[in-house]
Amino acid sequence: MVDVLLGLQWGDEGKGKIVDVLAPQYQVVARFQGGPNAGHTLEFDGFKHVLHQIPSGIFRNDILNIIGNGVVLDPIVFKKEIDGLAKYNLPLTQNLQISKKASIILPTHRLLDAAYEQAKGESKIGSTLRGIGPTYQDKVARMGLRVGDILSPNFAAKYGKLVAIHKVILEQNSFDYASVLPQAEQEFFAAVEFMKQFQLNDSEYAVNDALSSNKKVLAEGAQGSLLDLDFGSYPFVTSSSTMAAGACTGLGVAPRQIGEVFGIFKAYCTRVGSGPFPTELSDETGERIRQEGREFGATTGRPRRCGWLDLPALKYAIMINGVTQLVMMKVDVLNIFDEIKVCTHYELPGQDGESVTTEQMPYDLCDTAVTPVYKSFKGWQTDLANIHSFDEMPAELATYVQFLEESLGLPISFISTSPDREAIIYRQSVVA
Repeated sequence: MVDVLLGLQWGDEGKGKIVDVLAPQYQVVARFQGGPNAGHTLEFDGFKHVLHQIPSGIFRNDILNIIGNGVVLDPIVFKKEIDGLAKYNLPLTQNLQISKKASIILPTHRLLDAAYEQAKGESKIGSTLRGIGPTYQDKVARMGLRVGDILSPNFAAKYGKLVAIHKVILEQNSFDYASVLPQAEQEFFAAVEFMKQFQLNDSEYAVNDALSSNKKVLAEGAQGSLLDLDFGSYPFVTSSSTMAAGACTGLGVAPRQIGEVFGIFKAYCTRVGSGPFPTELSDETGERIRQEGREFGATTGRPRRCGWLDLPALKYAIMINGVTQLVMMKVDVLNIFDEIKVCTHYELPGQDGESVTTEQMPYDLCDTAVTPVYKSFKGWQTDLANIHSFDEMPAELATYVQFLEESLGLPISFISTSPDREAIIYRQSVVA
C-alpha cells in the first residue's frame, strides 16, 4: 500500500520531521508534487537540514527515495541540495531516483514568476519566485520540458525554443532579463549535466514494482491542503494538487493502492505570503507565537503570519483528503500561554443582514467577511521536553488534545514537542 503524508493547513506544518520519523517503517519514500518552494526541515543528532526537492527519507540509507512525475524540479537547486548533503556521506546515486516525467524549471521560469508577480502590484499572491507557477503553466500548455528531455541529443534546441517564447513574454512585461540570464543559464546547464549521474527513470514503474513486491511506500506532499489549486483559498494557492488525490497523479498509482492518510497540523495556524487567514493574530500574541515557534520560512526566510487553530478549515482538509490519522506539531510553542484559543465556528454575513454561524468553509474566503468564534482553554505552561507518553502529559494539554480528537472525529496518533526527531509523544501504533 501507499500511505500518504500531507499538510492540512497553509503549509509549514512540519511534514519533513514526520516523514523522517516514519521512514524506517517504509522501503520507499516518494515526493509527489511541488518543487523548490517547499522547505522540509529535519533535526537530529544536533544537526539541522532543510530539504526542498529531495524526499525526506534521504537520511535513511536503506530507503529508496523517488522524486515523482508530479514534482517540478529545478536542476540548480537540486545540485545545491546534493552538495549540501555531501558531508553526511549518503549513497545518493544509489538511493535517489528522479522521474523522467518530472517537469524542469528553467531560469526563465523564475524570471517569469517575478515578472507576473510584479505586474499584479497590490494584488500579488506572495509567490516564492521559484518559478513553480510558470513551470506548471507550461506543463498544462503541453510545451514544457521534462527531466527525460535532458538525455535527448536535441535538448539544447528544445530549450532554446521554449526560452524564446519566454523572452517574448518578459519583453511584453518590460522585464529586464539580459543582465541575469547568461549567468543563470551557465549554472543551469552545469546542473543538468550533474543530474545525469543519478537514476533517471519512469518512476511509476519503480513505485508499482515496489508495491508488487509488498514493499511499503510513503508518499510525501509539499505545501498544505489549504493551498491546493482546486480546494484552497483561490487565487492565493500553489499551482499543484496538494491533496491525497495528488499522490495518485503525481506518482502513477491507482486510488485503490492508497492506505493510511496522515494529516499533519500545527497546534496553531501559520501562513506565508498573501491571502485570507481567518484566525490571524496581528497583535502581541501573534508575534509571541512567531518568535517562540521560529516561524520564518525555511525556503524564503519570510516571517510567517500566525494565529489560533482553525477547526472549520481543519475539518474541511480532513474531509477532502480522507485523513485516517492526525499528527499534531509544535505543541511546545504554546507552552508559554496561560490561555489558548481554538476557532470552532465561523460567523458569516447572511442574506437577510443577520449573521450565520457555520462550520463550513465559504466558497470565497477572499471576499467573505469571516469572524472566528473561539473556545478558550487553560494553558499548561509546562516544559514538555521529557514527556513521551499521553499519561505523562499535563492535564490541560490532555484536555486540549481530547477536545480536538472529539471535534475532528479522528485519533491524534502522535504529538511533536520539539523539532528533534526523538521529541514525540506517541499515542498508538501509527503504521499497520
